[in-house]
Order: sequence, then structure tokens, then C-alpha cells
Amino acid sequence: MNDQRPVVIIIFVFLVGAVLLTKLFMIQVMDDSFMKRAERNAIQRIVDHPYRGLVYDRNGKLLVYNNPIFDLMIVPKEFEVGDTTRFLELFKISKEELIESYQTARNYSSVKPSTFIKQISTNEFARIQDFLIDYPGLFIMTRSVRSYPNPIASHALGYIGEISGRQLERDSSGYYVQGDYVGLSGMERFYEDELRGEKGVKYKMVNVRGIDKGPFKDGEFDTASVAGHNINSSIDMELQKYGEMLMMGKTGSVVAIEPKTGEILSMISAPFYDPNSLTGSDFGKSYTALNKLETKPLFNRPIMATYPPGSIFKIVQSLIGLQEGILTPETTFACNKSLVACHNHPSPVNLFGAIRNSCNPYYHQAFRQIINQEVSSNTFKDTEIGLDAWRERVLKFGLGGQLGVDMPNEKIGDVPSSRYYDRVYGEGRWKYSTIYSLSIGQGELLVTPLQMANLAAIFANKGFYYTPHLIRAIDGDNTKIPKEYQTKHMVGVDAHHFDMVQDAMVQALYGTATRAIMKDIQIAGKTGTAQNPHGEDHSVFIAFAPKENPQIAIAVYVENAGWGGRAAASTASLMIEKYLKDSISRPDLENYVIAGNFIY
Repeated sequence: MNDQRPVVIIIFVFLVGAVLLTKLFMIQVMDDSFMKRAERNAIQRIVDHPYRGLVYDRNGKLLVYNNPIFDLMIVPKEFEVGDTTRFLELFKISKEELIESYQTARNYSSVKPSTFIKQISTNEFARIQDFLIDYPGLFIMTRSVRSYPNPIASHALGYIGEISGRQLERDSSGYYVQGDYVGLSGMERFYEDELRGEKGVKYKMVNVRGIDKGPFKDGEFDTASVAGHNINSSIDMELQKYGEMLMMGKTGSVVAIEPKTGEILSMISAPFYDPNSLTGSDFGKSYTALNKLETKPLFNRPIMATYPPGSIFKIVQSLIGLQEGILTPETTFACNKSLVACHNHPSPVNLFGAIRNSCNPYYHQAFRQIINQEVSSNTFKDTEIGLDAWRERVLKFGLGGQLGVDMPNEKIGDVPSSRYYDRVYGEGRWKYSTIYSLSIGQGELLVTPLQMANLAAIFANKGFYYTPHLIRAIDGDNTKIPKEYQTKHMVGVDAHHFDMVQDAMVQALYGTATRAIMKDIQIAGKTGTAQNPHGEDHSVFIAFAPKENPQIAIAVYVENAGWGGRAAASTASLMIEKYLKDSISRPDLENYVIAGNFIY
């Protein structure tokens, strides 16, 4: 028995050795999972973020470009700090920030890179780059933020920022991850898919200290990022700059449109802000500061503010009356101030005179005939039927709904229906005397400045419009513009009805807006004074020019500036001159607008 012990031991050792050799063979030859795990520990996957597309004005002048910044990335498992005090001084952070940032990264992943310090400037990167080798687990990722050579058109262009958790949840494309930047407002948000580009990926080898040892397998698995598409906007940079200069220190809106295309030449929301303030590492601080201001500089007034249109709406009433056959150019009413207040002018007046002199009693009586057509023997029902039929006519002018401009958060305004008055007063408990203020663009009627500028384009085009838009071309190709911006919208009024209306709008300047008159350019316009229960009335003016070949349609709202023939008309006239002549020949008028003393 004792003689068999060596044999048993030899057999046991042989079997154990055979098992170990078989296992080693399986690990090294048949199973590559351990090799892959080792490779993952030695390889860093770095996302190559694309450059965002550039934005140009209609004449090819640069409005938005990219400025490089750097994110300091961390792989927590590899991260080591020897002298903590030196580290804190070098990267200009507190010990609490170091602990918090490290813990956040570790909670995300101990082996995957994540952002440690965001948006390091070029100067700061130059200062720290030679010291990165001393800190395993740290490396730099190049990103870019938006920069603006001219700090204009902030509301139209919009801004970008870090994607929120809610946006990530809604992202069905799978493109974004935490820490990515995305368009948050204006064109940046609306054209996010075109501007963002396509991400690339690079794999690089690193040693145990995190030192770059070159691309993994000579870059075989790398993919290059693809820059976003460049956008040619419809904005005229010089006109935009000039308009913002005129609106400095004021509150309101200016929207200018090219009537024959619907392209927005200028979109001004005052007060405005420097778009460069919402870039880089100070984005959060700057946004909070702007958002706290009582003047609401982040509020995009051209598409979000709503006002009564005032007397400008009388043009719409005139056209509806003409198309319905209820009014003719010869229809005459007395200026009966017992119906509604009015300023002094000759009486009675025909339709031409009513437009020229902005006669309130005329439209009080004309609107009654449009609404109460005796289609029902019940007076209340007759008013209800007439109002809803009138409302359908008004909606065709692009009021009471979104126009579809290429910007987020466009408001619709309001054109009230019979259902609205039924809710307020009760069914069958209201009639014309309840709603007559609609006749002169007051009451429950609300419009946005963009809608008013679109009205001016409709008057210029004699009955049609193209959806206002800020896009002119993508990568210089205007065939890539969405078809909805190339579709003509008819308002349902015959073109010949606009002839008399245009002539009356030219003459209206001599009655209510003499400051807006130009010697060599015939402007067709209409003033308005939008009532404001919270203070001075708002000054309103729309116009187009030249009358015979309109190239610009414009709407101006200046809040708390009183009569429309002063602030709004003067501003619009200067904008028209700047666009059509590229110079200003009326310095006194320019100084008047800049000074802003409109109600004295």
C-alpha cells in the first residue's frame, strides 16, 4: 500500500496540472473576455464633439461662430492626488468642490470618463496643460461655445446650454448624453438638428499613469466628427444693429419683413442683452441675473408679447367690409362722437377718409353692419352668428393663431369667438354693444408684433403672405428651406380692394404721422395707440415701402410711449430709410427717437 503512494501523488499532481493547463488554454486562447477587460482598462473612449454650424446674415456676414473651450475629464479609478493643496491652487477650486466633483464622477462610473471641471478657457488651459501629467486619470476634452462678433439679435439667434434631465428623457434619438450642449432658444433651438453635427469617437491607449500612448490599433476604430450645417439667416445685420441702437433704453418690438418672401429682415426685442453673456462657464450666473431683472430682457416680445392692435386693425375691418360688399369706397358715416371718442377731423367721411383720419365712430358703425346682418330675428343670435363669421375672416389674416415662424414659443394672440362671450356673460346675454370695442382694435382682441408685421406684408402684397421666417439658406443652398416657408397664403380678399386701401395708407401719414413722411420714398402706413390700463398707452405703427414696389414691411411697438405717430412711426420711418438707402438723411428725427422723450 505504501508503495502505491508515490503513484497516487504523481497522478494527483498530473491531474491538477492538466486542469490548470486546460484552464489557462481556455483563458488565453479560447476565451478573450479577460483580454478585452484588460484592453478596456488601458483604452480611453473619447467623444469627438463636432463644431456647431455657423450662422450668417442675409449678406454673408458672420453672426455666430464657435470659440474653443476645454473640459477637464476624470477617470475616478485612475485618479491620484499627492499634494492636495497644490492641486487646489493649480485648478482654482476648493476642497469641497474637489470632493463633490470626484464623488459625482465616481457615482456615474469609476472607469468611464466624465466631466470634472467644465468650460476652461484657452488662457486657463495654457496655464495648466503642462501639469496634467502629474495627475493620473485626468485628461482634456476640447469643446466649443458660441461667440458673437456683433452682440446683436440675441432673441432671434437664441443661445445654447447644457442639456437638462427632462430634455434627456424626451430625447428619442439617443444622440445626447449628460453634459452635452443643445440649443435652448431662438434659431439655435429650432434648427438644433441642422446645427449640431455628428459626434465622432477616438480610442487611445494610456498607461497606468494615464499618459497617452497613442491611438488604439492605429485608429482603426476611430470615427471623425462631422460639423453641423451652416445657416444663412434672413437677418440684415446692419439693419438689426441700427434698430437696436434706436430701441436702446426702450421697451418694445421691431419686426421688419421682406413682403415678397416672408424673410424677416430684423427682429428686435427691447430691452435686449449681449448674447456673449450666455456663453462659457458663467452661463448659469448670467442667466440667473438676467432672469431676475424687472425689465425681462430674456422675454422675446416679437413672438411672445400680446397687445391690442389699436387703430391698425381698422385696415382689416375695411378689407373685410369691402370683400363682403357691406362697404364700398363711397360708404359714408358721420363722425358721431356720442358713439365712441374721436379726434377732430372733417365729418362725415367715406372709407378713404376713415382710414386717412382713423375715424373711430366710422368703424363703430361699419362693424355693426358687418356683424348684425339680420340673418336671425333674434338680436342676440344675430350678433353671435355675425361675430363668428367675422372671426373666420380675421383668422385668414394670420391672427388668432401661430403663424409658424421658425422659433419656439410663438404665442397666438386672441380673436374672440361667441363661445368666449357666452362664458363671460352667459349665452344669449350679450350683443353688439358688448363687443363694439373690437371695431377699433381694442377690447379682447390681442396680437403679437410679428403678426402685425405680417399684416403690413399682406397689405403690401395685396392679399397674400408667406409665413415669416428667419432661414434663408442651409449651407448656401436655398432649396433646403422647408416648403412651408415657400407656400403662399391667401387671405380671401380680392387684390383690387387693396388699391384704395394702399392710397389711403399713404395719405394717413399726413393725418396722423407726419414725422414718418419721406420726400423721395412713398411710405404707406397706419398709426395705432394701444390702450394700456397699467400706464401710458403703447405707440404702434405699421408700414410698407416703397408703395409701388414694396421691399420692406414693418411693425413697431414702443411701450408706454403714447401716440403712435410719434415713437413708433418715427422709428419705423428711420428703419425703412436705413434699409432702402443704407444711410440716414434726417439726423433731427434720429436724435428725437434716440432721446425717447415721446410723451412730453
